[in-house]
Amino acid sequence: MNILRKWTEISLVLRIFIGLVIGATLALVVPQWTVISMLGQIFVSALKAIAPVLVAVLVTASIAKAGGGLGPRFRTVISRYLLSTFIAALLAVAGSFLFPVRLALKDAASQTAPGSLTDVFTNLFTNMVSNPIQSTSTANYIGILFWAIIFGLAMKKVASKHTIEVMHDFAEVISQAVKWIIQFAPFGILGLVFSSVSESGLEVFTTYGHLLLLLVGCMLANTLISNPLISYLMLRRNPYPLLFTCLKESGINAFFTRSSAANIPINMNLCKKLGLDEDFYSVSIPLGATINMDGAAVTITVMSLAVAHTVGVEVEFLPALMLCIIATLGACGASGVAGGSLLLIPMACSFLGIDDDVSMQAVAIGFIIGVVQDSVETALNSCGDVFFTASAEYYERRKRQSAAHISAQRSPSTPADTMPPA
Repeated sequence: MNILRKWTEISLVLRIFIGLVIGATLALVVPQWTVISMLGQIFVSALKAIAPVLVAVLVTASIAKAGGGLGPRFRTVISRYLLSTFIAALLAVAGSFLFPVRLALKDAASQTAPGSLTDVFTNLFTNMVSNPIQSTSTANYIGILFWAIIFGLAMKKVASKHTIEVMHDFAEVISQAVKWIIQFAPFGILGLVFSSVSESGLEVFTTYGHLLLLLVGCMLANTLISNPLISYLMLRRNPYPLLFTCLKESGINAFFTRSSAANIPINMNLCKKLGLDEDFYSVSIPLGATINMDGAAVTITVMSLAVAHTVGVEVEFLPALMLCIIATLGACGASGVAGGSLLLIPMACSFLGIDDDVSMQAVAIGFIIGVVQDSVETALNSCGDVFFTASAEYYERRKRQSAAHISAQRSPSTPADTMPPA
């Protein structure tokens, strides 16, 4: 027990870094020890198993127990999620025109993809109203969110105070179970790093280096420049300490799990450490895992324009702007699992008049480079969920403080002739 206590007292980030180094070293020295990769599979499976239950219970309990004042924060965070995703697509267009990439298109991929934006949103709304129990068991987060909000509102209206407290206690039980699972993150990261390095090596960097540089460059520009700018315009203070905290404590884990859904418990834990309102972040974090898809918008846009450059399709300003809108809306419907954005590339290519047989080859390339592309995409998406959740809450606190300051200046002690008219 003393050893366990001392182990848990060490910073989780430091423990994860140790696991990362050991995993990479073992992959280079003894790549045949494939049993080590089982640690990563078990960790990710545990997170994926508990995350849907956590979201369903926490959102329901939070909505049932929440008081007033959450509405403005939700409007703020949703608008920032969408704005950030659209700007990511714009950056991807700019990067693709400045540094055009051409692909070696040979064999078509076998996966099926949505044919149009209508298909994406048909699936989205169908998933929204699917059976709530089935949604939880299959990790259908849009359905989980929809029914959790409905049940939370219904409990708020008809349930007794005791019932709501029981629901809240159940949410605390699930949260405690999540904390125990997170303590195993260093071993999970060890297994995930071992698996990636032993299977893919460094070849992926040389074969598709130009494409990877463009994708990662656009994603980093969005995360390190445009997102902090949005936060600064909201808060009028340096956003980078918050951003680097989110990258360190959320992004690192998401990079290796490659799943926004699996990283929801990690983000919930980080929001609690930041002192945010649980009623707010228990809804905004799973919502962000569904609609805050900056990296997905970059991937869809860059890969689509790479196909266009390869086959000689000229893309003018207006079609490029429409492509940004399509990528933004499509990214919001992307799945919160590994590779979720890749199957939306043919949808965007169809807007540019490119045949499915050609565009699906780009999907195949996407899966080849996915060990890097999808890892960076997920890390930055998941980091952004916490970053904008915290920014939205700090923004609302700042507004309340300003309103309180103005109210204090207009207190009854102020002479009547100086009071502003009602």
